[in-house]
Amino acid sequence: MLRRLLLVTFFLCLGTGVFSQTPNAKAVHLYNKAMYYKARKETGKACETMWKAIKAYSAYRDAYSTLGHWYFEMHRFDSSAEVFKEAAFSCYGGKKDFSKAWGRSLIFSGDPSDGLSALGMSDNNNDPERKALTEQAYFIIKAMQKPWLDSPVNMIGRINSRFPDMFPFITADTQAFYFTRWINNMDLDFYYAKPDTCGGWLTARNMGSPPNTADQEIGQTISADGHYLFFTRCENRSENGWEQGGCDLFMAYRTGPDSAWSIPQSFGGTINSPAYEGMACLSPDNRQLYFVSDRPGGHGGMDIWVSNFDNGLWQEPHNLGPKINTVGNDMSPFLHIDGRTLYFSSNGRAGMGGYDLYMSHKINDTDWSAPVNLGYPINTPFDEMSECVTVDGKKLYFASDRDSVAGNYDIYEMKMPEQLQPIPVNYVKGIVYDSISKSKLNYTSIYVINAKRGDTIYHFLSNRGDGSFMITLPVGGTYAFAADRIGYLEITDTFSFTDTARYVHTPFERNIVLLPQDYQKPLSDTLVLTVNFPKNSYHLTDSDTLIIRNALQPWLSVKDIVVNINGYTDNTGTPLINEQLSYQRAGLVYAQIISLGGIDPSAIHSQGWGEANPRWPNDIEENMSKNRRVEVIITH
Repeated sequence: MLRRLLLVTFFLCLGTGVFSQTPNAKAVHLYNKAMYYKARKETGKACETMWKAIKAYSAYRDAYSTLGHWYFEMHRFDSSAEVFKEAAFSCYGGKKDFSKAWGRSLIFSGDPSDGLSALGMSDNNNDPERKALTEQAYFIIKAMQKPWLDSPVNMIGRINSRFPDMFPFITADTQAFYFTRWINNMDLDFYYAKPDTCGGWLTARNMGSPPNTADQEIGQTISADGHYLFFTRCENRSENGWEQGGCDLFMAYRTGPDSAWSIPQSFGGTINSPAYEGMACLSPDNRQLYFVSDRPGGHGGMDIWVSNFDNGLWQEPHNLGPKINTVGNDMSPFLHIDGRTLYFSSNGRAGMGGYDLYMSHKINDTDWSAPVNLGYPINTPFDEMSECVTVDGKKLYFASDRDSVAGNYDIYEMKMPEQLQPIPVNYVKGIVYDSISKSKLNYTSIYVINAKRGDTIYHFLSNRGDGSFMITLPVGGTYAFAADRIGYLEITDTFSFTDTARYVHTPFERNIVLLPQDYQKPLSDTLVLTVNFPKNSYHLTDSDTLIIRNALQPWLSVKDIVVNINGYTDNTGTPLINEQLSYQRAGLVYAQIISLGGIDPSAIHSQGWGEANPRWPNDIEENMSKNRRVEVIITH
């Protein structure tokens, strides 16, 4: 009986000791201490103390789970895998319970094969997250077998800082580099840099106000013509429903590349809603606005939406659909200046891990091609997002936190692989102006037409400030355009981008000249004869009379003409005498023309101008004799 009691006591001790899942007091104390350090953002102490809690009780499931999660958040994937591996072999049922976290850490650490092995320890084949991780592992294996030759380069120094830097944007003329900086994890502002003389960038500077304010500004984009700024502003303090406390889209404007930005204006209720709206992107003709929102009607978390500008108003946005959007987050759209190639980031597809960059081509107004992952080493297990591609398609800029903790983004640049480059484009730029007054004309509609099909493919407007325009088009085609503005006659013209070797590097410059609708073509002036006179003389010789008759004879039967007879002198003598003499000489010629008949006398006008309007310098007699003249000009 005593032996039986001892055996029962022994197994009870085993149950509460070796196989017990209840940590001891020391381990619990260390666990709570680690959580305290983490709350104080003393992450190093927190991780060190959590390891001590595990050493104090080797089967401490919560400690393993918490510490592994912390390491994963810090992008210390190797350390995270180490923690979950130890948990799998130290905790009761650990292989089954920790296999997914272990496999995930291995996959993100760049060891997808071992990650698949760890995932295989679980027999739950219906777990959707496990399936997604398996797809990701196979994708990474395939992507790393065929990496791109070039690698992204951190733009450390003049662009990147110790703060998160993201949302790079380079202007169409490549003369300005814009991005968003998150200063002290408190204030999001826009910065910009100008190019230096060595192919790099000067030190970035704050854009100032406007557009920056005490609120949060993020995700800027600038229209292809350089006149419109679109961005996200958060913490909007307003009483109406679509701004209050949320992130909304705003727009600012400037009249020229060196002028100041206007006070930003909200897009209003058609675009903005009580949900999140941000990360705007504009089509090259300024008539389509792409943005991100989690408003109702989407496919998951954040979706990409688009609004068209028609009849002077931004229309109700529509979702880009399931080809682009997923059940995850699809964000940071960037429509290249070719108007057809869309780049964006997503965490809703099998990829390298985190947010990956993708590319899709526009098939028609509503349909897109299946997105293509930009591959390795552009994408990594870290987060890649907020991308930008230069006009020539040869360079990619994007933000990634691959070199730091999660969310501490830097901006990277990389030579774009040819397979990922957008459609080659060129652009036409110029100014629209009045052909008579030479004044610049804003709000001129410029319709670009496919010369082969005859359909309108773009509708541009000349800029409000300086009448300028910039039209980007795929190379290799011939295009027609029609320019129209109220009060002016419409004109049409054609141009070709057939020389693909010249695209982008030698943009076309072509001004558009419009003729006012009420313009009346002036009559043509023809100098039909000149009669010269000796000094102080006001008589016609027989030869002069014959010249007059011969010169006027062809005009006697012409209707609706006006004959102007202008007399001139040299500059000798007094002005009054010269004026009188010029009148007398003009009168002589007038009398001869009247005598010919055939021309209405009311259409013949004579005038003496004295010494005005000399045709030659009055310096020598030869020239002075040429200035003593009567000119007959016929307007017809």
